[in-house]
Amino acid sequence: MADEAAVRQQAEVVRRLKQDKAEPDEIAKEVAKLLEMKAHLGGDEGKHKFVLKTPKGTRDYGPKQMAIRERVFSAIIACFKRHGAEVIDTPVFELKETLTGKYGEDSKLIYDLKDQGGELLSLRYDLTVPFARYLAMNKITNIKRYHIAKVYRRDNPAMTRGRYREFYQCDFDIAGQFDPMIPDAECLKIVQEILSDLQLGDFLIKVNDRRILDGMFAVCGVPDSKFRTICSSVDKLDKMPWEEVRNEMVGEKGLSPEAADRIGEYVQLHGGMDLIEQLLQDPKLSQNKLVKEGLGDMKLLFEYLTLFGITGKISFDLSLARGLDYYTGVIYEAVLLQQNDHGEESVSVGSVAGGGRYDGLVGMFDPKGRKVPCVGISIGIERIFSILEQRVEASEEKIRTTETQVLVASAQKKLLEERLKLISELWDAGIKAEVLYKKNPKLLNQLQYCEDTGIPLVAIVGEQELKDGVVKLRVVATGEEVNIRRESLVEEIRRRTNQL
Repeated sequence: MADEAAVRQQAEVVRRLKQDKAEPDEIAKEVAKLLEMKAHLGGDEGKHKFVLKTPKGTRDYGPKQMAIRERVFSAIIACFKRHGAEVIDTPVFELKETLTGKYGEDSKLIYDLKDQGGELLSLRYDLTVPFARYLAMNKITNIKRYHIAKVYRRDNPAMTRGRYREFYQCDFDIAGQFDPMIPDAECLKIVQEILSDLQLGDFLIKVNDRRILDGMFAVCGVPDSKFRTICSSVDKLDKMPWEEVRNEMVGEKGLSPEAADRIGEYVQLHGGMDLIEQLLQDPKLSQNKLVKEGLGDMKLLFEYLTLFGITGKISFDLSLARGLDYYTGVIYEAVLLQQNDHGEESVSVGSVAGGGRYDGLVGMFDPKGRKVPCVGISIGIERIFSILEQRVEASEEKIRTTETQVLVASAQKKLLEERLKLISELWDAGIKAEVLYKKNPKLLNQLQYCEDTGIPLVAIVGEQELKDGVVKLRVVATGEEVNIRRESLVEEIRRRTNQL
């Protein structure tokens, strides 16, 4: 075993060899020897260099956070299932070429991995492109699916606003050839149901259509080559005033001031069916084929949304552009209008859901270019979670981190075997139960554990109870105690925990 003095001596040998410009092989041999000696030495050497932190743009979730998260996930999954969706999963990484060229300016945010056995791979950026690849690869032309999984973006994180480099997306998509706007309307209904169910406060779902945007750009004199870049400028209108957006279009992107002013007349408009009718009468826009198609579908969409009773939550907004390249028709984005009901200033988290129609994406993967029309939504779980976590902290609400229904306890010593027998019966019957890992715990400590963790019931075994063939069931909140026949205990626990 090497000691510290021997390691220092070997380090000096290496230093001299380097100074004397010895043969590289000889230096490498002595360096290897030094590293081996250091490894054997172990101890505290090098420990100070080890940093305990999560990578930038990521975070850990403790039991309390996970309890809130699971509550949100179960509400979202229940909604997706209510609407008849199947569930799929895809790999966390894809071939790099699968993801390249699908996200416009955001492609620079894709995480590339090192060459792995001749394959260039990247971490998935969203769940939509892998879904399109899955459809094309398996020749699926009709599916309604949901997918909840982590995605990765080499973004500049803003963790306080729920913006991470690793985060979950909750996607619901309808793929297949259907009559116009019926699946699109259902997607918007799903967003409305989920945001209402989660009680996040007032929200608005903005809708637009890429065809209306592209047709409007053409009418306003934007060259074809600048459509996408001007689109990304327009998309900033929810964060920047029109003047700044105009300056970006003209100053940075070389658009003529006249074209920018014409765009400005339209992109500041928002409304409902009245605005659709107004634009259908617009002498310039109504002459454009793309705009006419988009407005026709938008009118149909609003008719279906009226039947669903949700038009009060929907705004036709001409400034909505959504930057992803693959959208071809209707696009939408849900934003929260208030984040706080406690009178304190809250962190604004912006958009909490988005999506749209992408009819050409599957065809990009299909060898014969066969198209599968698709429309979908993505729920921004991290942003929603940020709001709910903040709300729980402000209200000091106590969050249960387990679902334990009953603690099996004893009032006297030497009853560990009886406790273990009883808890085994409860587990086998599907009851969520715990026992303290002590031979002879004090009853007070057992009751305190229930108070601390929110366990509602205690099943107490004692010598007298064992003789009488009963178990004493105690309600933690009230202190009420009742003797229950052992054979009826499972049923009684179920009945009482269903009421709580």
